[in-house]
Amino acid sequence: MGARKKISAEKRKEALKTMYFAKLQNVPTSPRKMRLVADMIRGMEVNRALGVLKFSSKEASARVEKLLRSAIANWEQKNERKAEDGELFVTKIYVDGGATLKRMRPAPQGRGYRIRKRSNHVTLFVDAKNTNDKN
Repeated sequence: MGARKKISAEKRKEALKTMYFAKLQNVPTSPRKMRLVADMIRGMEVNRALGVLKFSSKEASARVEKLLRSAIANWEQKNERKAEDGELFVTKIYVDGGATLKRMRPAPQGRGYRIRKRSNHVTLFVDAKNTNDKN
């Protein structure tokens, strides 16, 4: 049983070598707020997505913009060339919930209200459209 797990882990590592992505972990905003920003750019061309994020009034958009720039740089590093205009697209972006810090706020009559300080993890994949057409 241990050998089977090792093989699947090796396959996963090989598959990740052909994917171009960036991760942002333990972002101290709620996943719900981050998903609003992620939904804005899903499937967009990267230059257009950068423009949308730059002029968005949401606080989370600055973090996602930096993450998108990182994913583009990762693509350029793996392909050993610069990305051309209109070549790269945001293929997948998803937001998962991270650790929740639980706090108590004093409340009337000796009670305490629970405060949940949520965090999230964002994973963003970019790829060229022409590579997807070949499959």
